Amino acid sequence: MDSVKGQLLISSARLYDDSFRHTVVLVGEHDAEGAVGVILNRALEVTVQDTIPALGELGGRLFEGGPVDMDQAVILAQGPGVDLPVFGDVGFITGEVPYGIRRARVFLGHAGWGPGQLDAEVAADAWILEDADEGDIFTDSPDTLWPDLLKRKGPPYDLMARIPFDPTMN
Repeated sequence: MDSVKGQLLISSARLYDDSFRHTVVLVGEHDAEGAVGVILNRALEVTVQDTIPALGELGGRLFEGGPVDMDQAVILAQGPGVDLPVFGDVGFITGEVPYGIRRARVFLGHAGWGPGQLDAEVAADAWILEDADEGDIFTDSPDTLWPDLLKRKGPPYDLMARIPFDPTMN
């Protein structure tokens, strides 16, 4: 499978893992060694300033980036000086926050896949691929990103957008 770096993974109805159910993941790297990314639509009810004062200048809500290394902060930013570019001028910062960053999100943890694991999940239709867009990455409505993307893709995905997180509640 070709690399899906810089693309969004939209969880499909076939993905039952609670860590990824109803999620949208930006893939930051994908190669033969595996893949890493961050979940974009799991905003927490705490701010960056209140939780990680050293990163308080970035402001906003803190996000759950994934089930791996939940005690580590991951910074996704847009602007000059990102250390690990993903697409355009959007990428990850691994050191000091550079001058000129226009937007940033701070995540606790990240998502990760071993060699071939993400390829197998995509082949099994657990994920729906979509080109990443900076508007989706830094949306003001992260809580509705999953259904919004599915609706935007149109039939048959728009029907999937109505599936509740817990199908037994339907």
